[in-house]
Amino acid sequence: MLTHSPAETRALGRQLASTLKAGDVLLLWGDLGAGKSEFTRGVAEGLGVTSTVTSPSFTILNVYDEGTLPLYHFDWYRLNGVDELYEMGMDEYLGGDGVAVVEWPSQCPEAIPETHLAVHLTPVGDSEREVTFTPMGDFRPISLD
Repeated sequence: MLTHSPAETRALGRQLASTLKAGDVLLLWGDLGAGKSEFTRGVAEGLGVTSTVTSPSFTILNVYDEGTLPLYHFDWYRLNGVDELYEMGMDEYLGGDGVAVVEWPSQCPEAIPETHLAVHLTPVGDSEREVTFTPMGDFRPISLD
């Protein structure tokens, strides 16, 4: 799918949120500035999160529990290793009672769950993004119309 602005990238996240259920894990792949945080804001809006969604770059995890499902927003960019994730109770969040969104999953490949939805965001212009959804493991097919 092609989005033409940050607002459209956010709207695509909102649209995807309507298909999500407890235990779903989304891995967001893309370079700096690809739209990962904007997409996550859309997912949050679609889940009914009303607070401001910020990148958890320095905290690794932001929890938003005021929506229809809890949203666990991870940023693995500054991780020092998988032990740091397990110390914070990552297994309670990935595949748990809410939706987990992980930015920078490449920083800790050994922590990536087998079943997840890979979301690739690729800039193809100043504000255009190519967004692809790839179900991995037993993740169900995604159809957004």
